[in-house]
Amino acid sequence: MINFKLLMRYFSRSLVAVCLGFLLIGCSAKISDYQSTTPEFDMKTFFDGKLEAYGMVQNRDGKVIRRFRADLIGSWEGNKGVLEEDFFYDDGETQRRVWNLVEHADNRYTGVASDSVGEASGQSQGFAFNWQYTLAIEVDDTVWDIHLNDWIYQLDESRLINQTEMTKWGFKVGQITLVIEKIK
Repeated sequence: MINFKLLMRYFSRSLVAVCLGFLLIGCSAKISDYQSTTPEFDMKTFFDGKLEAYGMVQNRDGKVIRRFRADLIGSWEGNKGVLEEDFFYDDGETQRRVWNLVEHADNRYTGVASDSVGEASGQSQGFAFNWQYTLAIEVDDTVWDIHLNDWIYQLDESRLINQTEMTKWGFKVGQITLVIEKIK
């Protein structure tokens, strides 16, 4: 026999959990939250010349699964830029990604790379930049389309912190944290 009291209690708890989930989603940071902050992030200025990055990749439980270093070189001609990224992972793997970037009005940018699925897009306000894109990432001989949501925060004229949430089908599968520094 079905215990309706128990079923309703379960349903009520599930409904509360769903409502809390929607409430938390509504509380996500927006680029406009950083409108009046400084120093003002300018992609063309920051990603121009040689840069160095150090970071880590964590799985969905927060466990560090990879560490890396990256050499970056950015160059701009008018509103078009190229950002070359060479990654060196702690397990010996290397990876190269070259972004072709375009600056638009209102601090908006778009870009494509050889492993991006479609076009990346982002906008800056104040010291923050939000960059969203999908990459084709090989996992165990299968290629997965993973959505990345980068939040980049400029600390000073030569350093920034990048926090990235990786999702698949709307579920968090990992995160990346890195520090990028301009080489003088």
